[in-house]
Amino acid sequence: MKKILILTGSFLLMSWAFTSCTKTCETCKQVTYVNGTYDHEGSAQEYCGAELITIKATPDVTIGNTTTKWECN
Repeated sequence: MKKILILTGSFLLMSWAFTSCTKTCETCKQVTYVNGTYDHEGSAQEYCGAELITIKATPDVTIGNTTTKWECN
């Protein structure tokens, strides 16, 4: 009985350890440029997983001489 509990506990601990290391997060914000010159930026927030992938795949938006894009670090 003790052997089963030890093996089960070890398995759960290793499963938790491997999944906790795979989460990738970055801090992103929207930055606006007018004629290629910095104008202003939104507040930075942390994004992870699918949200982060979506933000990185979002193209820059240009209307007239104003361009808004996501910047992450």
